[in-house]
Formats: sequence, C-alpha cells, structure tokens
Amino acid sequence: MSKAKVTVVGAGNVGATTAQRIAEGGFADVMLIDIADGIAKGKALDLWEAAPVMKHDCRVVGTGDYADTKGSDIVVMTAGIARKPGMSRDDLVQTNFNVVKACTENWMKHSPDAMVIMVTNPLDVMTYTAWKVSGLPKHRVVGMAGVLDTARFRSFIAMELNVSVENVSALTLGGHGDDMVPLVRYTNVAGIPLSELLPKEKIDAVVTRTRNGGAEIVKFLQTGSAYYAPAAAVYEMVESILLDRKKILPCAAYLDGIYGQKDVFAGVPCKLGAKGLEEIIQIKLTPEEQKEFDVSAGHVKETIATLKF
Repeated sequence: MSKAKVTVVGAGNVGATTAQRIAEGGFADVMLIDIADGIAKGKALDLWEAAPVMKHDCRVVGTGDYADTKGSDIVVMTAGIARKPGMSRDDLVQTNFNVVKACTENWMKHSPDAMVIMVTNPLDVMTYTAWKVSGLPKHRVVGMAGVLDTARFRSFIAMELNVSVENVSALTLGGHGDDMVPLVRYTNVAGIPLSELLPKEKIDAVVTRTRNGGAEIVKFLQTGSAYYAPAAAVYEMVESILLDRKKILPCAAYLDGIYGQKDVFAGVPCKLGAKGLEEIIQIKLTPEEQKEFDVSAGHVKETIATLKF
C-alpha cells in the first residue's frame, strides 16, 4: 500500500521537527520545501539518514520547487518569521500574510485537493488567509493552535500536581494568543475536576502561564520561538487525519454561526478524520466563557480586516 504524502512548507525549526515527527511516525513520506532549498535538502537528507536507526521507511526529501509537492495529501504551513522577545503574534501579520499568500498560491497549483494545517503566526489570521487564497472548502483548512495550547495547559497542571500528563484532560478555545480561553470546567485529572485539586489562585496562575506559554519560551531562546511542542501538535493532527482516527482535537476552524461567530477562524473542538474536519463539536459555554470567546474571536476579526486579499 502506498504511503500518504505530506508537504511541510518551511524548513526552519518548526518545519524540520514536524517533518521528523511525521516521518518517524511511519505512515507518510515527507516533502520539505523552503525558499532556501539547500537548507531543505540538507535537513531532509539528515532526517533520511536517521531512518535506519529509527526503523522507518518513510522518505524525507528536500526541495525548493513546488512541482515536487504534487499530489500532497496534507500541506503543513510553517513558513514565516518567528517572534522575538517583546513581539506579539500580531506583530508578524503583514510579513507572514505575504509569505502565506505566496506559498498557498504555489502549492495549490500542484495539490489542489490537499488538506491544509496552518502553523504560521498569527495563526488564526493566517488560517483564514490560506482558506481565502486557496478557495478550498472549509473542512479542508484548519489551524494547529488548540492542540498546542491544550498540551501546554495539561503540562503545567501536571507539573503543579506532580502527576502524569496522561491523567490530565483539558480544553482551550478561542484564538491562539493572550486572549485564548482555557476551559477550567472541562479540565480534570483522572476524572477528578481540577477545582477539587487546586485552589482558584493556583488555577488562575496556570491559566495565565498557558496564555503566555509561547512568550515564555521566546524570552528564554531570545533568537527564536517554540518548535518541539508545536511539531508534536501537528503530528497528532496529521495522524488523526491520515489514519482516520477521528480524534476530537481543539483546532482553528471556520465558524459560520456556530459558537455565535461568523466568517472567522477560532479554536473549537473538531473531529479530524480521513475527510478532514468532519465535525465541529458544540459545547455549551457559560456567559463568562462566551464573552471571553467573543473577545478572542473579535480580535482575530480585527486583524483580518487589516489585510488586503
């Protein structure tokens, strides 16, 4: 049986690590493409040379030619400039809009039926950009952020309680930014509500750290942003789609009235399977949660309104 083909656009830290995780998953060949084709070719060759040790036969190939991406089942968009200390995700908008627009136009010529997973920041805005430019149906375009934000939330809770991360279930909604909405009501540890394990002030501190999780890493690194956890989040989404796992994962999805929002991408629970985004799960929000969600989505809309398609 032939393997699926995943194109990763951008051979920086996020793109290369994403290519590594997908290839080592053993279910898809990977095309790593970058405007600096030497970097893409070098990193891809390095990853392929690791295959005998990691015991997989998924080819990893680097290129600078979009013709090589022909027939991709999934395109993962990571290209763009990364944040520096003191920058917000929105500070990247105009530069990365131009990058995402150009890249989308290029890969669409060769893989018009692909599913798109957006990673480039500001993520919700760039997901909207890829959807608008590509003309793909809404179930074929999603953004990665919710899986990453939820993983950060879970990891911080596990640290606070000194328990396994596998015991922690959580959910974050809204935009990928400082106004994301971690849902404490839906968070538990081995079925025990978080509110029974931590006092409110501790929970609030964990929520704040989750919202600032990316900035915390940027501050430490100084010259880049997170890439191990983002790549892991993309891997879980790719796996669910290509293996038809139908996992319920928080993703940036196009909202056309659900959750009280229209014509915007924002994080909501999504079922990902072989058909792409197969269902958006509607959960009932409290008035306060809905207000926070509306503020987050409104911020995304304001940024989208500044773009010229």
